[in-house]
Amino acid sequence: MTRFYALEAIRAMPWAIQPEYMGAIEAIAARALESPVLEILRTDGHAERYSSVLSAADTGEKLAGTRRLTVNRAGVATLPVMGPIFPRANMMTEFSGATSLDSLSADLQAAQDATQVQQILLLMDTPGGVTTGVSDFAKQVAASKKPITVYVPGACASAGYWIASQASSIVMDDTALVGSLGIVVSGSTQVQADRQGRMGMDITSSNAPNKRLDVTNADDQAQIRAMLDEVEAVFLSAVASGRGTTLESVKQNFGQGGMKAAKSAVASGMADRIDTLGNTLARLGAQTPLKPTAKSQKRTAAQADFEARRNRAEKV
Repeated sequence: MTRFYALEAIRAMPWAIQPEYMGAIEAIAARALESPVLEILRTDGHAERYSSVLSAADTGEKLAGTRRLTVNRAGVATLPVMGPIFPRANMMTEFSGATSLDSLSADLQAAQDATQVQQILLLMDTPGGVTTGVSDFAKQVAASKKPITVYVPGACASAGYWIASQASSIVMDDTALVGSLGIVVSGSTQVQADRQGRMGMDITSSNAPNKRLDVTNADDQAQIRAMLDEVEAVFLSAVASGRGTTLESVKQNFGQGGMKAAKSAVASGMADRIDTLGNTLARLGAQTPLKPTAKSQKRTAAQADFEARRNRAEKV
């Protein structure tokens, strides 16, 4: 019964994640740790890419009191966002090397408070994750008093791109991918008498036709889709604001739920440049702290609002 309730809890939440990862997460929740779909988590390569890029670039030493934050001698702090994204650490994060938003938020605040940190680099290789808490963390990124750059060595999808879009700039490896904008919930229906005879079903939001292929569009899915569209509206509006473009441009040019490779992503405005991690760290380390601008002042006000809301939540 515990497995059933865990699976139902996952299926009750809207997700912003690449399609193949949904099955892997459900398999973990059901404790089917030998399920073939879990090979997606074991072999997607984000852990290897993380080790590879770190070995080729100077990200410095771990900052005391943080979980993953490192700072190099040039004052550039690197914070990895790897694997599926969850609100808090759990069995999923332990098994798959995933990321929890609570630890990300704490590490990002530590970077804001550290006097030696001049620039912040989010190293992102993620398929996305559950939408819970993503909006708040994305607002924390947008409100940063220090410049935040995102570097994508592999893939930055869905909820991951929601976060990345709020940074000052997005830099990609020449083989990296970004996109998969849209919201999804999963479910199942009984097709055979036994308890294993269930067929999985996915419903996607309206502006992500490529996020799931061969979707069954029954009339009774309309109410669920309306809920998904509300969450998607928050997602796409945040992307449009963060990337300095229109909502219509995001809907039409940002993949419509599909992924874009680096060159196409830069051309469409989803990213800013193609470079290596080493060059990106060197460029950030050579920059002096930016003078206050209208945009940075707006971010400072947003940061104050974010901190006030977080303090109220903690008191409750």
